Amino acid sequence: MNASKLIFFSAIAVAFFISANLMAQKRDFYELRIYHIENAEQEGMLDDYLANAFIPAAHKHGIAKVGVFKPIDSQPNAGKAVYLFVPFKSLDEYVGLESKLAKDQTYQAAGSAYINASHAKPPYKRIETSLLQAMTGQPKFAESTLTNAKKDRVYELRSYEGATERLYKQKVKMFNSGEMDIFEKLNCSPIFYAETIAGANMPNLVYMTTHENMDIRNEHWKQFGSDPDWAGMKDLPEYANTVSRNDTKLLYPAEYSDL
Repeated sequence: MNASKLIFFSAIAVAFFISANLMAQKRDFYELRIYHIENAEQEGMLDDYLANAFIPAAHKHGIAKVGVFKPIDSQPNAGKAVYLFVPFKSLDEYVGLESKLAKDQTYQAAGSAYINASHAKPPYKRIETSLLQAMTGQPKFAESTLTNAKKDRVYELRSYEGATERLYKQKVKMFNSGEMDIFEKLNCSPIFYAETIAGANMPNLVYMTTHENMDIRNEHWKQFGSDPDWAGMKDLPEYANTVSRNDTKLLYPAEYSDL
């Protein structure tokens, strides 16, 4: 092979490597939807719709995993909310899902009771939605590694609000620079870390860790607080005052949840 061909093929190889690396680092987008409900009847309507209509349709249209979570019994909103987590590869996929569902006759039939519910018998009180983008430190969502019964698990959904955009971005930097690594080291099996693009209580980040039960969840936080890596970063001046409010929800996955 002469020198010009060698240079040509080397350039192609480098371009391919850069392209592949960029693709690997492309960040997911997430919809986090909260259905606020008033009674067990609405919860049943939602369970039927999500398990038998929405999730199968999402799978059909290229969304491999969908998470559905509910507050554990000790939470103030137990029986009053259902959380839906939908990961998307792009904003186009997010925007395009609604039109796909509108044309999907199998989905329309399976979800008819929900879709065509009467104003006098709605399946929820209100819907609250946030659009999120995965942090660079974990650009793709991950399935929990837990194998115990779903009803016994504790999935911890946290939102950290910042007093200003600058301080919020510093907290995001803190996660990307080492805070995520601590959760991984402690086997907290995180599903996602994300920045809120649109939603309530901005500026804020949102993340979810998973634990076998409440005792293990509490032990994980005890270990986190005494971890040397956390001790080495928590008092750094650049991370001072980065969280003005911590909103924590303790959930468990529905039996039909993919995550």
